[in-house]
Amino acid sequence: MALFDATPRWTVTTLTSHLRQLLESDASLQAVWVQGELSNLARPASGHIYFTLKDSGASLRCVMWRREAARLGLALKDGMAVDVHGSISLYEAGGQYQLYADALHPLGEGALFQEFLRLKAALEAEGLFDGARKRSIPEFPRRIGIVTSPTGAALRDMLNTLRRRLPMSEVILAATPVQGDEAPAGIVSAIRALNRVSQPDVILLARGGGSIEDLWAFNDERVVRAIVESSAPLITGVGHETDFTLADFAADLRAPTPTAAAELATPLAVLDLKTSLAEIGSVLVGGMATRLQQQRESADWLDSRLRLFSPGRRLQTERQRLDEMTRRWNAAQLHGLQFAHEKFKGLENRLQALSPLAVLRRGYAVITKNEKVVTSTSQIQMDDALRVRIQDGEFNARVTGNG
Repeated sequence: MALFDATPRWTVTTLTSHLRQLLESDASLQAVWVQGELSNLARPASGHIYFTLKDSGASLRCVMWRREAARLGLALKDGMAVDVHGSISLYEAGGQYQLYADALHPLGEGALFQEFLRLKAALEAEGLFDGARKRSIPEFPRRIGIVTSPTGAALRDMLNTLRRRLPMSEVILAATPVQGDEAPAGIVSAIRALNRVSQPDVILLARGGGSIEDLWAFNDERVVRAIVESSAPLITGVGHETDFTLADFAADLRAPTPTAAAELATPLAVLDLKTSLAEIGSVLVGGMATRLQQQRESADWLDSRLRLFSPGRRLQTERQRLDEMTRRWNAAQLHGLQFAHEKFKGLENRLQALSPLAVLRRGYAVITKNEKVVTSTSQIQMDDALRVRIQDGEFNARVTGNG
């Protein structure tokens, strides 16, 4: 390298920023319509929508901000073919170019989903999904076969669940790819090998979640037929709870996750057995207690019958009747006294109302002359001496004029 090399030096940040500016300065990339199939759809709590737009040859990362997503009015799902409008720019922190979408219109179901529906209808018409042919899962599987990737988290989750629930069961792994072109043949081979060599009581076919493309091996017709032909009942645990594959329809039992598949493969776990024994013991104890209680109640009934016809019971009854009559007589006497008291009180109030003193208390006076009550002015003359009685006493008065 020359000592004074004039080649410009870029940092990652400056180079990425320059590339972003180049993309955003191209007017033809700032209002584009792009057709493709939705995949890896995600809706975090922020309200933004993240997804991948792809076709048979390439994929494009996309984001739709919350404001545009709120106006969308469309239920998006993986596999949907759409026409997306937006602008192309570069996400500097991740060093990847992506489409910032502001509008989205459906073009119909994606090609993969259409193939899924076509194959599902064809296999269903053959009766491969018929519930009548599906078998029950044994309560105590002594040998459990697992068909999955040896390096995936699904295997670890299933082994932990089986070890916790039924550690005495033998677990046999038939490793296989669960994604990609080699996966269908590998899954078929693993199922057949387990049935031929190990003869397990139940088989678990599982993998973690992913896009419709990631799970496509479980929609392969060969896999479906291998599940139907399996000698041992088979439980699928593919993807997440909302993921459905053709393998799920063909399986004897479908679980929403690999962990749930392991739980369904062990209907009665060790803890369940302990609980069952405890319940049986509780039933026995409860039955004995119930029997003793019935005998006790029978003895109490006989005792009560003896007491009912005994002379002592008759004497107690008569005593109670006497107490009741005494109480009623006392109550009647008290009622009569209260009635007489109220009657006396009424007469007293009437006498008080008719008493001359009551009239005096209202401001009136009684005038007497020579100890005779004066009731008319014709009874008095000038200088007559009078006696006046009011509420609180008496006093003398003399007539000084004729009013």
